[in-house]
Amino acid sequence: MSCSTSDTPTPTLRVDPLHKGEGKGRLERLLRPKSIAVFGGSQAAAVVKQCLKMGFAGDIWPVHPTKDKVEGIRTFRSVAELPAAPDAAFVGVNRFLTIEVIAQLAERGAGGAICFASGFLEAGSDDADGERLQGELVTVAGQMPVIGPNCYGLINYADGALLWPDQHGGQRLAPGTRGVAIITQSSNIACNLTMQKRGLPVAFLMTAGNQAQTGLSQMTLGLIEDERVSCLGLHIEGFDTVDGFERLAARARELGKPIVAMKVGRSEQARKATISHTASLAGSDAASDAFLKRLGIARVDTIPSLLETLKLLHAVGPLPGFTLSSMSCSGGEASVMADNAEGRRLRFPALTPEHYTRIKSTLGAFVAVANPLDYHTFIWNDEPAMTATFTAMASGGFDLNMLVLDFPRNDRCSDADWWPTVRAFEVALKTNGARGAVVASMSENLTEDHAADLFSRGIVPLQGIAEAMDAAEAAATIGEAWRRDPSPLRGGSIGGADRGGVVHDASAVPSEVTPSARFAGTSPSRGEDTQLDEAAAKSLLRDAGLTVPAGRRAASVAEAIAAAEALGYSVALKALGVAHKSELGAVRLSLKNAEEVGAAASALLPLGTGLYVEKMVSGGVAELIVGVTRDPLFGPVMTIGTGGVLVELIKDSATLLLPASRGEVEAALKGLKMYPLLDGYRGRARADVGAAVDAIIAIAGFVSDYADRIEELDINPLIVCGEGQGAWIADALLVTSSPLPNGERVAAQAAG
Repeated sequence: MSCSTSDTPTPTLRVDPLHKGEGKGRLERLLRPKSIAVFGGSQAAAVVKQCLKMGFAGDIWPVHPTKDKVEGIRTFRSVAELPAAPDAAFVGVNRFLTIEVIAQLAERGAGGAICFASGFLEAGSDDADGERLQGELVTVAGQMPVIGPNCYGLINYADGALLWPDQHGGQRLAPGTRGVAIITQSSNIACNLTMQKRGLPVAFLMTAGNQAQTGLSQMTLGLIEDERVSCLGLHIEGFDTVDGFERLAARARELGKPIVAMKVGRSEQARKATISHTASLAGSDAASDAFLKRLGIARVDTIPSLLETLKLLHAVGPLPGFTLSSMSCSGGEASVMADNAEGRRLRFPALTPEHYTRIKSTLGAFVAVANPLDYHTFIWNDEPAMTATFTAMASGGFDLNMLVLDFPRNDRCSDADWWPTVRAFEVALKTNGARGAVVASMSENLTEDHAADLFSRGIVPLQGIAEAMDAAEAAATIGEAWRRDPSPLRGGSIGGADRGGVVHDASAVPSEVTPSARFAGTSPSRGEDTQLDEAAAKSLLRDAGLTVPAGRRAASVAEAIAAAEALGYSVALKALGVAHKSELGAVRLSLKNAEEVGAAASALLPLGTGLYVEKMVSGGVAELIVGVTRDPLFGPVMTIGTGGVLVELIKDSATLLLPASRGEVEAALKGLKMYPLLDGYRGRARADVGAAVDAIIAIAGFVSDYADRIEELDINPLIVCGEGQGAWIADALLVTSSPLPNGERVAAQAAG
């Protein structure tokens, strides 16, 4: 009657909207049970054993058709024979019998169930029964919460309730104390997490499995209300619902309980650069990153960094800023600390003259005072001297003070001389009311006992310099997010200037393209989607008030010359219906007379479906890419980055979810590596940054107007000119799932 569970990645499923009471009330009985029923063979017996071992004070009711006792506890033959409806049940039988047991538990009024069995939807198309059984499982459960299937379950270290079919390395949370809650979509990762020796106090650990009915965000909402939970850590393979995570983030902020996530999938190329540059930059992982950032949920990339961040958040919560101090008795360690902050938002600010003097007065003449500080070994094991130096250093108002300290191994050495350093640091922090962490450069050089002692002194024990930096940056990022007003994910308006921006001379010549001609030359692409050529796309953007240079479609050399004469030189000439024009030589720039236009037109006509003649933009300072793709979960996702022909090579971009505020757009621009070019790098002309922001907001507004029809918009480049000269859409690709205004009529005319 037992079965095994797999640890294969599980599909992302939207949770049935029936279950919107995701908080403490709906999952209360399951998460904090007073009675537990267990079903199955060896796994069920393991659950009973672990509950007894952890000192669970409630009732345990094994259910088995033939055994009289399980781990010394009397069994029952069926759900109907149980003394009452159990608060929680661990169902460790095969997948077919699981459906029957869940139906009986729901009918009896149980508080919830863990479904251990695998072989449901995660089995994939090779198993015809998997999808059907998962649907049946959700149906028979009704209103009763079900976790899984294909999951290990729940460890409640606060109450000693373990719906867990295996050994674990954790310990019961001491009464009156708090710990972290961790939820993972991998049962094996969950097992590994219980074996951590980093001193992290854990109150709850939970696995999500297939999320057939109850999603990750619902589970987290159920745990966050517990007063014994200090912060939360999530291992995410896929989001259950956008709304659920929005509610979770809002509630976490209300309760002051920060969340850190390890979202896997950075290496996944969910979108290939088949048509546009934007698709190569704005994969699903970029959207996930933007989503978590908007919610104020920090993201880390490794399991050690997840654990170290949880330790920091558990002890001190979000950090108010990104400034650090570091102290060590080694110049080498000081250098490693400084190097590990490079490329991050974290910084070791230079000491002010007053602060420098204060520290210098506590050290000898041969010690160079700086941040990070190498205080040398002159004062090692001199507790009063170290206290004076550490107190002076910690008086600088840093957001986090770090002391690099690797303890000797206790089996071969003595750590007696290390404790004066710890005590000196403790006094320094308390004197200044400052936050502090002891950072071991190697994780094995700070044991669980050391960590427990440091926690008791109000010092955060962090293992690994890179992991400590990850933790500090994550905690500061949450602090920053909590200080700003929450941003709506969907709905609302796009802030800033009117979308049209300022009209400049480049678009003063009216376009010859009529509304009916604007959709001529469209070509089917990506299934039922339609890709508009550049002429049609730009006409739509121009009509919407965006800053697009004047341009005309041409079908021959003569028409191209006539269009250039009407627009005025100099002009650009492009082959229509060609993606990545620069790579294929399908564009000619700065054509200054009819002879040049004629020669270029003759060369380009064979390459595409026609020609497009456009007024040249002059005075360009920098080129941006601005693109929008539709993410199946998050909706429109905007990418802003360094534009031009080297987009994929440079990969200097930022991702925003729409709608986005003006402040978010400005912050995205300022975060680009190329921003100094916009800001007048080394005496160069400063770009019209305000016009660039206006243009980006206008592009976002255009997409919002047709959000149900636009699949992809790729503008590369957006040419940003000098101050007062605007920002111009120099190339545009637009893919729609259904025609935009006048599309049906235009398509019919084009076909005729």
